[in-house]
Amino acid sequence: MIEQNTLKEALDRNTREGTLYTTMPNGWVRCFSCGHRCKIPPGKDGICKVRFNQDGKLYVPYGYAAGIQLDPVEKKPFFHAYPGSKALSFGMLGCDYHCAYCQNWVTSQALRDPMAISSMEHVTPEELVDLALKSKAKILTSTYNEPLITSEWAVEIFKLAKRVGLVTSYVSNGNGTPEVLDYIQPWVDLYKIDLKGFSQKEYSKLGGSLMNVLDTIKSVYARGMWLEIVTLIVPGFNDSTEELTEIAKFIVSVSPNIPWHVTAFHQDYKMMDPANTSVATLMRARKIGLDKGLHYVYAGNRPGEVGETENTFCPTCEAMLVERHGFRVVSNNLKNDQCPKCATKIPGRWG
Repeated sequence: MIEQNTLKEALDRNTREGTLYTTMPNGWVRCFSCGHRCKIPPGKDGICKVRFNQDGKLYVPYGYAAGIQLDPVEKKPFFHAYPGSKALSFGMLGCDYHCAYCQNWVTSQALRDPMAISSMEHVTPEELVDLALKSKAKILTSTYNEPLITSEWAVEIFKLAKRVGLVTSYVSNGNGTPEVLDYIQPWVDLYKIDLKGFSQKEYSKLGGSLMNVLDTIKSVYARGMWLEIVTLIVPGFNDSTEELTEIAKFIVSVSPNIPWHVTAFHQDYKMMDPANTSVATLMRARKIGLDKGLHYVYAGNRPGEVGETENTFCPTCEAMLVERHGFRVVSNNLKNDQCPKCATKIPGRWG
């Protein structure tokens, strides 16, 4: 582990001039890697604490990872993308949000929270791509912190990854901008967005903007990246029937084919008061999604307790297509991306 002052010095060394910014008068810069669009004076950081203005240039994270892990793609979670495949996940440090229930707070809140003391490992894009190939991973995923704020680094890795046939993905809070989406679109295949609620009042507590996330969801879908949405259901925060209904109605308005994962909160970080999300709440959320017209709603984080709600069913004939237990694929009955019983085409990246 590295003390915060030392960590800040190490992070400042592992940078290079960024792309996602414009210059302003008097040496200021405006960053547009995320929806905050920080205006940063010389010698100061953006909200994320890892993008900073040095002598009128924006410097951004480069050349390290704070976590590298081989996971099933279902853990990201992507349920309609290459079932059973491995994803090599990598993350850096920092975030543009400060969620009290963050489950990756040690990396995301580094430099913001004195208790978030993280380590970092020097790594090159070539080494990450080689590790993915040696690990027989099909997918490279930028995750653990907010990938939008380290997009220059991710794109450099993903350019190499796509040359050798790897699939690429973001696991993100969705606080995007049109500029950053333009920048990553050629290089990102799969995009998971956390839709954390449907109230700006609650989003303000997290440091975010609901409208930015809704716009990003619509834009990611329109750009053709494969999109799945997750709502971590926190009792007393975003679990009302009214709010879950608004979320479901919004997703349907973009496309009823977008998978919606309703996942269980567990006490973590600074949010230790609410009870862990019950199975009954997950089932209620799933029913709301299906009743409002979504074709694919999955209950998560309670493997073995949510019955068949982890499985993929045909929306036309209700045949069971992909059977799962937690993050493990038990069976995959799809044939040429279609239901074998009625030939309905099932949206996704089945490979």
